[in-house]
Amino acid sequence: MSPDAFREQAVRAVEAVADYMRRVETLPARPPTKPGDVLKHIPKSASESPGDAHEWTRIFDDLERIVIPNMTHWQSPNFFGYFPCNSTGPAIIGELLSAGFGQQGMLWATSPAASELERALLDQMGRAMGLPESFLSASESGGGCIQSTASDATLAAMVAGRRRVSDQGTDFHKTTVYASSQTHSSFIKAALITGLASTVSDTSRVRTIETDNQLRMDPAMLEAAIREDIARGLTPAMVCATLGTTGTTAIDPLEYITRVLRDTGATEKGCWLHVDAAHAGALLVCPEHRAMITGIEHADSLCFNPHKWLLVNFDCDLFWTRDRKALVSSMSVTPEYLRNAATDSGEVFDYRDWGVPLGRRFRALKLWFVLRHYGLEGLRAHVRMGLAQAELFESLVRADDRFVVLTPRTMNLVCIALRAGDDATRQLMDTLNQRGPSYLTHTTIPTSGGDRYAIRVAIGATTTRDEHVRALFEQMAAVATALGAGG
Repeated sequence: MSPDAFREQAVRAVEAVADYMRRVETLPARPPTKPGDVLKHIPKSASESPGDAHEWTRIFDDLERIVIPNMTHWQSPNFFGYFPCNSTGPAIIGELLSAGFGQQGMLWATSPAASELERALLDQMGRAMGLPESFLSASESGGGCIQSTASDATLAAMVAGRRRVSDQGTDFHKTTVYASSQTHSSFIKAALITGLASTVSDTSRVRTIETDNQLRMDPAMLEAAIREDIARGLTPAMVCATLGTTGTTAIDPLEYITRVLRDTGATEKGCWLHVDAAHAGALLVCPEHRAMITGIEHADSLCFNPHKWLLVNFDCDLFWTRDRKALVSSMSVTPEYLRNAATDSGEVFDYRDWGVPLGRRFRALKLWFVLRHYGLEGLRAHVRMGLAQAELFESLVRADDRFVVLTPRTMNLVCIALRAGDDATRQLMDTLNQRGPSYLTHTTIPTSGGDRYAIRVAIGATTTRDEHVRALFEQMAAVATALGAGG
């Protein structure tokens, strides 16, 4: 494809995206697609011959006919499922340029611009979020990088923790890791990948710690587990504290967790404390929400996903560490063909050593464009708007005695149920999702009376306005009436 031909089709692509952005509100957030609906439109074999002069017209026709009607519309103002997955114009432009420039940022030498822009932006964001200087690259041992997701960040932290305690003489086969029972499933997956667990149910070296009545990790239970393991000759290698759990956005008490690690001697043994703030980290751009990271100066790493609630499209996870030497040494493999003078000088960051993949895209561009277009004031305004809309939705729920809010609202997620019980709540959600235009997801919440089925209402799409929040509750109330769900 020549540059001129590229320009012609790229203009059509940009027009298609802009048109999609204009009309996404009119589309049901969840498509009525059945398994196989897309497959039946795709030929079993790829074409042997190049496309003719009309092929790109057919391609764009197929996007409209096959792809868009069968997508889940995460950018819809009526998307309230999972967590937000923001996409904005500045980020899309950054993604386009990243693809167009075709940088391979595995080493500083393979793209100085990609490496140094990423390094600088992680320092900018660290300062914007109130992180200690020890997490920034200007410090002797800190710094940050862009991982693809928080799952990758958790894996990197676990590998680093395993290596650090091993460097202090611990037998790898006698190391343990800890997280709350409400922690994201990526923690267990990381344990499987690192060999700390052989199956999902293998708890020989993986500890899931019980929670308090607000579903936060219980520091007393963590302390008991660590002391018991140390008495058995095991060494804590990593603890994962979660700020904003996936199910309910519970916030683990970070300050008390850091005290437990010091008091039990786990810190002295090299135990790595990772803070997973995948969703909630967006709040830290607002100074009034930084109480949740009290004690962060004692953590070894922290991550959060701007691609959730901070206007950067997927994938973009920001990961900082106070001990980059331990992280890099845990994953650095340098064959002769990657050796170069800049790396040998020690003056640069080679980000291929900060995570699993060798190759790296130029993801810093989309973060850079978002920061420059919106500014920190714009980011704060977006987060605060989501919080206000969640407060509005919660007030509507509490005003209707047929509904109950099952957990304290900590940010932009409201977990609700019908007082009539789990079956009615499940039927309510299924009916709403079938009718549209909204899309909702669920969780189960442990209570003193047993697990409760809950509808998760996650607010934060860039297009959501108060009117969409009110309309969602009006739909809920109407369905509850139809179901005969009294208080």
